[in-house]
Amino acid sequence: MTTLVAKALRLKTTDTNFEAAFQKRLHWSADADAAIESRVAEILADVQQRGDLAVLEYTQRFDGLSAQSMQQFVLTQAELKAAFEGLPIAQKEALHAAAKRVRSYHEAQKKASGESWSYKDEDGTLLGQKVTPLDRVGIYVPGGKAAYPSSVLMNAIPAHVAGVEEIVMVVPTPQGLKNNLVLAAAYVAGVSRALTIAGAQSGEPFAAR
Repeated sequence: MTTLVAKALRLKTTDTNFEAAFQKRLHWSADADAAIESRVAEILADVQQRGDLAVLEYTQRFDGLSAQSMQQFVLTQAELKAAFEGLPIAQKEALHAAAKRVRSYHEAQKKASGESWSYKDEDGTLLGQKVTPLDRVGIYVPGGKAAYPSSVLMNAIPAHVAGVEEIVMVVPTPQGLKNNLVLAAAYVAGVSRALTIAGAQSGEPFAAR
């Protein structure tokens, strides 16, 4: 098994070599990219082979979140609603306002280019396009120190507008710490199912469920 470790580096604009050091950090190593892809492939293959057991192990390793079964990762609709109802009024209004703007934009986008259409040309050939929403989609939302309720709205609402019937959200909760704004946003956006897992192991187990 390969372990990748990122080493922190602090740069100061007053240093004489700042520009060179900065440009060096901007360079993305192809070797590092390949190593990450290889590690992700290993995780996916392991999950495909061992299923839920592998997901439980990786979630404990990466997020420090222990569970005996996948059911313990599930965020219920009641929990999402409770998170929303527990917010200050200003935050509730902000979520609703943001959701309304996101929905309005994508409704307009759908009308402009997302509708099915067809016509027959001069020789009677039927031409056009048929737009069919997916039955189910999965969305990933950052969690822990990087918690963005906007990511929930901007992923789930366009899927709703497109006609997707089931939206499954995964969000990491390191050490079991849940962000109420993220959960509340999932409630406002109409997320169908939510689970407290993330990383490479989060996408595979629910692809066929």
